[in-house]
Amino acid sequence: MAGFRSLARQVRDPGCDTALRRYSLRKCLERFAPYGHRATWDHLCRRHRFGPEDRELDPGRLVAALDELEEARAVWLAYEERFAARRRREKQEGLRGLGALDDWHRRVWGGNGVVRCEDPAVHPSDPLPEVLRRLIGALERGPGEACPVCAGPRIEWAGPGLGPVCGDCGVGVPRAALTSGALARARGDRRRPLASAA
Repeated sequence: MAGFRSLARQVRDPGCDTALRRYSLRKCLERFAPYGHRATWDHLCRRHRFGPEDRELDPGRLVAALDELEEARAVWLAYEERFAARRRREKQEGLRGLGALDDWHRRVWGGNGVVRCEDPAVHPSDPLPEVLRRLIGALERGPGEACPVCAGPRIEWAGPGLGPVCGDCGVGVPRAALTSGALARARGDRRRPLASAA
């Protein structure tokens, strides 16, 4: 099974036909897809102006999409290195328990679904590296009241399996990025009864 870097080499290889290069870019998303596979693919297609089913397209657009994905992956890998170093230090100091941030990080290790978007057509339009930098910065600063990606205040509860979701940009917000008050408001919004029409 090919890794991310070998698939990226195929995307860049002018000796490969365009359909294989496109296929290799899609396969890269099996290794790293911050919004989830379908939403990340939709994001790359929109940002780099090619259709999700295009088989023959400008290879330059594929490479530009790969560049964005690789930069985002580098941002995430650097964060994972810092996270692993911190956990090693904590274990040496006898701190074995996992906090909310550690629990979230364990579930997204590798970068798939870091900022999952349940609706593949609803996701931030900003470049992936910028979105990841905002998320990581917010997580490192501590819990806040708004979406760490777009600063939108509309956090909604999407259900038991999904948790908090930004009503503005569509990302699943890590619980560790929200204060207990913001989480309570999100849960309350879901249970609020509809106003009567009378």
